Amino acid sequence: MPVNGNGRIIEVEQLTKRYGELIAVDAISFFVEQGEVFGILGPNGAGKTTTLEMVEGLRRPEGGTITVDGLSVWPSPKAVKARIGVQLQATALFDYQKLHEIIYIFGSCYGIHRSRTDCVALLERVGLAEKANVFANELSGGQAQRLSIALALVNDPVVTFLDEPTTGLDPRARRSLWGVIKQINDAGTTVVLTSHYMEEAERLCDRVAVMDLGHIVALDTPRALINDLGAEATVTFTVDTEPSADLFCGLDGVQSCRLQEPGYAIVALDAQRAVVSLLDLAEREGLRIGNLDVQGANLEDVFLSMTGHKLGEDEVAAEEAEAEPKKRRRLLARGR
Repeated sequence: MPVNGNGRIIEVEQLTKRYGELIAVDAISFFVEQGEVFGILGPNGAGKTTTLEMVEGLRRPEGGTITVDGLSVWPSPKAVKARIGVQLQATALFDYQKLHEIIYIFGSCYGIHRSRTDCVALLERVGLAEKANVFANELSGGQAQRLSIALALVNDPVVTFLDEPTTGLDPRARRSLWGVIKQINDAGTTVVLTSHYMEEAERLCDRVAVMDLGHIVALDTPRALINDLGAEATVTFTVDTEPSADLFCGLDGVQSCRLQEPGYAIVALDAQRAVVSLLDLAEREGLRIGNLDVQGANLEDVFLSMTGHKLGEDEVAAEEAEAEPKKRRRLLARGR
């Protein structure tokens, strides 16, 4: 159990961070239970990474208090840093060191001198045991992310922080990494992660804090947040013309409507009534409906309801496109 004895491994009260006139994190409060997977969700600029870095002892807050495992993080974060594991958005490694050597070096920074067998065992936890003798620059993107998570576990932390661990990965690698994170948590490690991906949060997190513009706008289990929305499903479709989205807002059983490339989305209180009403409207107006799809309400709908805008994949795609030239430059520097 954590030192404070109440089951909370992290407690944050009125945490604030400013950059000049910009309030990046605005007096937020939350706690993390021991043994849970806690997610912080939001778009770029929401304050997710800044929040994590203050809790990790990497960035000093302007106000508020943070305790991790019963220890106050600030003003002296050294003791907390020894108890946590951190996977940053980018990890710099020596290209021509083997994976088991990298594990050993990182462990020695904590005064932990692992045998080669122990290093391989840690790599096995993240599915990289067969890569123990491979150089770091030979890893795929998904494998490199697995290695960064292994390095975050090298000191047997009470909490592991994962900052957007699957951004930039293809869908298969992303889902594979979800399995790794789940296994780590099942083994007893508390996990705190940030993410753009709503499906990721629904699959992994026991509770999520939804952030926007430096505020926590919602915090609960994914299912409770979705249930509080009061919606049954999201119906997406395309139309052969381009009518205003407002045309669909008054349909029977519809809570809200929006443009959603390449077509439209309606949040339905009653999916069956909404679909029937949509098809009736299409017949009356001479519209041709295509690509009709009905899915249960999700965290994306919660975010839209809370903030008035969509946490879209276009944001992730833009970030990945920005990262691609950097990746090419690294490969050129390695002579590949």
